Amino acid sequence: MTENRKAEEEKGFTVRDRRFSARKEEEEKVKKEETFKKEGAKRESKEEEGPLPEITFINFIFSLSTSALIQLGEIQDPVTQKQSKNLPLAKQTIDLIGMLKEKTKGNLTSEEEKFIDNVLFDLRMRYVKAVG
Repeated sequence: MTENRKAEEEKGFTVRDRRFSARKEEEEKVKKEETFKKEGAKRESKEEEGPLPEITFINFIFSLSTSALIQLGEIQDPVTQKQSKNLPLAKQTIDLIGMLKEKTKGNLTSEEEKFIDNVLFDLRMRYVKAVG
């Protein structure tokens, strides 16, 4: 009999609340888990599209300039698929690029320096056009 008792103790037991609210919470939990799994699969398929570009100073400035163009309403936001203007945020992004230019002065290659100068000129002209 002691062997049976030990087997029962090792088995343990599970308590399940069968009230309405507990079932509802459990169903919501299952739905959230399914949604999480689907989103994970979407992210994985996007990652399989190809490798990300190399991280360089030029790519970083290019990324910031693309954000500024979205904020200026020049190009479509890839998330919302809409064009909208946010001029204060665009100005802040342009100023951020300008600050990076000043802080990296003397440490850039000639190619990087030309690129950041051209990007700043272009974005500032577009900003003036959007404001005026």
